Amino acid sequence: QVHLVESGGGSVQVGGSLRLSCAVSQFDINKYYVAWFRQAPEKEREGVACIAPNGYSGYADSVKGRFTISKDSAKNTLYLEMVGLKPEDTAIYYCAAPSATSRGLRCSLAAPRFGYWGQGTHVTVSS
Repeated sequence: QVHLVESGGGSVQVGGSLRLSCAVSQFDINKYYVAWFRQAPEKEREGVACIAPNGYSGYADSVKGRFTISKDSAKNTLYLEMVGLKPEDTAIYYCAAPSATSRGLRCSLAAPRFGYWGQGTHVTVSS
């Protein structure tokens, strides 16, 4: 059973930084792409960043230049470094792995492709 556990969320002020972690089990992040999503109150879940097995990464326009996705292959752990946080970054952040029929080498931020989700970690940015 694929299992993803996020940590590292919290409350910060505008301009602050946070580093989210996602420990992944029963799914090799070195073989397929994985991603971070977020969902703000009363908004749709949106893709934030993805990383392919070869290290290629993709980002939503809203976070480019501020967020960095990375992974530790040995620990099978995914990270999201967030700097320059804004109030609009407030959301629950989820890491996700693609379902068996959607796995591949190319990065994707299409939510329907992901069948495995963590429980989420809260990020609150206040002004």
